[in-house]
Amino acid sequence: MAKQKTIAKEVTLEGVGLHTGENVTMKFVPAPINHGYAFKRVDLEGEPIIEADATYVVNTQRGTNLEKRGVKIQTSEHVLAALVGLEIDNILIELDSSEPPIMDGSAKFFVEALEGAGIVEQEAEREEYVVKDVISFRDDATGSELTVIPSEEYQVTTMVDFGTKVLGTQNANLEHITDFKTEIADARTFSFLHELEMLLENGLIKGGDLNNAIVYVDKEISPETMKKLEKAFNKEKLSVKPNGILDNLTLHQPNEAARHKLLDVIGDLALTGTRIRGKVIANKPGHYVNTQFAKKLAKIIKLEKRNKVPQYDLNEPPLMDINQIMAMLPHRPPFLLIDRILELTDQYVVGMKNVSMNEPFFVGHFPGAPVMPGVLQIEAMAQTGGILVLSTVPDPENYLTFFMKIDNVKFKQKVLPGDTLIFHCSLISPIRRGICHMQAYAYANNKLVCEAEMMAQIAKKS
Repeated sequence: MAKQKTIAKEVTLEGVGLHTGENVTMKFVPAPINHGYAFKRVDLEGEPIIEADATYVVNTQRGTNLEKRGVKIQTSEHVLAALVGLEIDNILIELDSSEPPIMDGSAKFFVEALEGAGIVEQEAEREEYVVKDVISFRDDATGSELTVIPSEEYQVTTMVDFGTKVLGTQNANLEHITDFKTEIADARTFSFLHELEMLLENGLIKGGDLNNAIVYVDKEISPETMKKLEKAFNKEKLSVKPNGILDNLTLHQPNEAARHKLLDVIGDLALTGTRIRGKVIANKPGHYVNTQFAKKLAKIIKLEKRNKVPQYDLNEPPLMDINQIMAMLPHRPPFLLIDRILELTDQYVVGMKNVSMNEPFFVGHFPGAPVMPGVLQIEAMAQTGGILVLSTVPDPENYLTFFMKIDNVKFKQKVLPGDTLIFHCSLISPIRRGICHMQAYAYANNKLVCEAEMMAQIAKKS
């Protein structure tokens, strides 16, 4: 599997927000493993952070807008598309305004800045959602539809039909995400004249000019309207090119509009928070249908992740047997609650316990209907996680592991005599000063039975 990536150093961009018209400074900051994408409003008290998460989408008028506890980020999609296109997994985006700079209306300048900062691998594997079934979302009001189907890699196809003479049906296709920089990144945002008039009247696109948006003229322009446009764009003279575009801009590609729609799809689907291995087919995409699809996909990914049962051949020799476990852990029966370690890396550990009728806790815990106590399931997961943290010191036999915190504990199924429990504990953040922050899951009978977030610390025996 591919490793997670971030940037080697901070890099700053300055510009103007398209809709706010405000000068804005944006800084890309390296982030640790499993951080994902997040925005920080450095201009506000407490410098609040908004994660790039589909649940925070509040508005899709002229862009994908996020809001968390009253703090807003506007038009997030171009920046997010650049991050996905460069296969960057972890980054913090600091802003001193609510909106990233529009630059030239594409993702080109973001890509250049990020590449200039250097892209580096991190010591953790990238999480990826592998599409196995067809998943769709359709907006009946507009006929817009997004579908993802199985594929060997992340691919996107957009099909757009604007229903105008100046800009009719267009398609765009991205076969390999590595082609994003050359094929998609420089596709600029666009607007139709009738939309532009409405936006100007409502005080939007204050930062717009003919260098950051293509304007398709889909109606006759009166002299009065032309004067308004010239004033809005601070131009002495405007005219319409033969291809129906206001002058001062030349299309990068004949299907630049469809390519920009593809860019938007990639940026909006970044809000699922997980890399996608599948082919996205977007028919008449827009920010509303894109983000609704992202929300649906994120829920499916979360559900499958929680219910994904790891498969192991229990007939294979374990990585650590009970004697090796006892050489590392200070626990002893009846409070040694794991029998084997099946896998161990610097990021996760997998343990196992055979639950028999001879367990001492069954004597007093519902003896007529024996059920393994939930607190002991948590303890067993913690002992499995203890192997992970103790493996980081050269003399684990001289250390003890203590709980610091347990959060988000959920019990899903009963654990009964005869069950085989599999525990999977993975780091949420790197181990520092002997403190281990883990996400732990327990499985039995091909079902998730228990989960918890745990924090523990190792300390030398006194």
